[in-house]
Amino acid sequence: MEGDLGAKERRPRAVFMAFGTKGDVYPIAALATAFACDQQHYQVVLITHLAHQSLSAHLACKNVTYMPISSAPVLAAHQHDNISGSEGEIPQSHVDQISFSLRKKIIQKEHRQECLSALEGVFGDDPSMEGDFIAINFFALEGWHLAELFQVECVITAPYLVPYSAPSSFERQFRQELPFLYKYFQEAPANTVCWKDIAHWMWPLFMDNWGSWRSDCLNLSPVPFTDPVTNLPLWHMRAQSPLLLFYLFWNQLLREKGCLLTKGVTMTRYGFSKEIVEFPGYWPSNVYICGFWFLPMEWQFSCHRCREIFRPNPYRSVISMDRLCANHAALQNFLMDSSRPCLPVFVGLNSIGSMGFLRNPQAFLMVLEAVVESTEYKFVLFSSGYKPLDATIQSIAGASSKSAVLERAVCHEDSTFLFNDRLFCFSGTIPYSWLFPRCAVAVHHGGSGSTAAALHAGIPQVVCPFLLDQFYWAERLCWLGVAPEPLQRQHLIPDDNDISSINQAAGALSRAIKMALSPEVKAQAANIAHRISSEDGIGEALKALKEKVIPPFNDGT
Repeated sequence: MEGDLGAKERRPRAVFMAFGTKGDVYPIAALATAFACDQQHYQVVLITHLAHQSLSAHLACKNVTYMPISSAPVLAAHQHDNISGSEGEIPQSHVDQISFSLRKKIIQKEHRQECLSALEGVFGDDPSMEGDFIAINFFALEGWHLAELFQVECVITAPYLVPYSAPSSFERQFRQELPFLYKYFQEAPANTVCWKDIAHWMWPLFMDNWGSWRSDCLNLSPVPFTDPVTNLPLWHMRAQSPLLLFYLFWNQLLREKGCLLTKGVTMTRYGFSKEIVEFPGYWPSNVYICGFWFLPMEWQFSCHRCREIFRPNPYRSVISMDRLCANHAALQNFLMDSSRPCLPVFVGLNSIGSMGFLRNPQAFLMVLEAVVESTEYKFVLFSSGYKPLDATIQSIAGASSKSAVLERAVCHEDSTFLFNDRLFCFSGTIPYSWLFPRCAVAVHHGGSGSTAAALHAGIPQVVCPFLLDQFYWAERLCWLGVAPEPLQRQHLIPDDNDISSINQAAGALSRAIKMALSPEVKAQAANIAHRISSEDGIGEALKALKEKVIPPFNDGT
């Protein structure tokens, strides 16, 4: 980035800060680009991991400045690379001996400092102006504290349910350690921050060593909502209750439950429906419902050639093979293979591998092979570029005794055929909105993006959840009737290669796919797809921002 953003001609500034995996970050980036196109008088910035730098070209096309943070999207316990102490306090030769918790603290310290530096580059020493705001996801809570520092509004933008819940002892400990602040929240007037807000999502702001960072680095009070001198609650200053806006679907719910904002408080966007997600009594009343924030089609191709071909009409059914790249042509040919008239089963776990859950890729592939051998299904496996899985795929392909399979296995960079050409393995990317309508069922981890795409495509789902809100979505899809009961982890990726474990997992997966393909489940999936087909999540989110955050724009004409 050239120059200091704060030194440019003063315009209102919108900072979108999102951390986590692609599923956590990309929907926020899509909202940032849509906002930049809609509000061209704004200076728009996206702050996220360096690992998501593939977004930078897409963002630049929409006049969004990309500011990378060096921390990794995911730190699995086995990872040791790119971890350094400041000023040489931890020699590289000793890194492998450092405990996981200590390494997390080092990374956290560096991460927070980079976030502070990034926002100093945006806001500088200039006073905040009306319309400035910071929009964060739930993995970017640094943004909440930094919004307080720079005296701008904070907006929570969530492409998922709140991914964590407070420890069972949180309220008791809070009441004991901060009795006056507990009373402050319990006695809060209507429409101001109250205990419901704290219990629903704000409780992490009072944990994770935020206090020392706030006081030592930001010169703020160690505890939010307290005076920096007396440490007592700000009885004379009541912040309005955060407006919650989720991203999922059926935005008819709670359109009128918003409230106006004041400097330094939060507007949060969720997006689900009363028909999909019940509105529990413990949620704050001011929840705003949007709709799924689907990514621009051109972001979802792993090759430039196919991106340009699909751009004019992304939902076209078939494109001439000689126009597609070799990898996507091979996938399209596999989907259209008339020798096997049944539609394929999609399998994709996205970032589950990089998060350390796919410890035995060989066992995972053995499960798929067993299902292939015992059924008529054919499969499309997206490896998400997870190197251990891709390496295992190539190892199995190379060990094949069938020369025809071997010849096909190595002919394309991102695609490999296994198991008598009934498993198509793909390490690139292609839009789910194009792929899923050409599949019979989607087997996935329960991420909100995969869930949304399959619901929108109207196909049944088989879900194997691993963490956070994935368990919620797995149960909810079953309750809705678009998926069977969730798979247990060992029924998709067993830890062991023994015959018993593989056969048990293959049997469970086969039964789940059979149940998903029942007429009742297929009909319900199609029904829900019809009901959500007209949703415009990005449009609803922009509408909320314009109504609740952005002041009327006067261009001087």
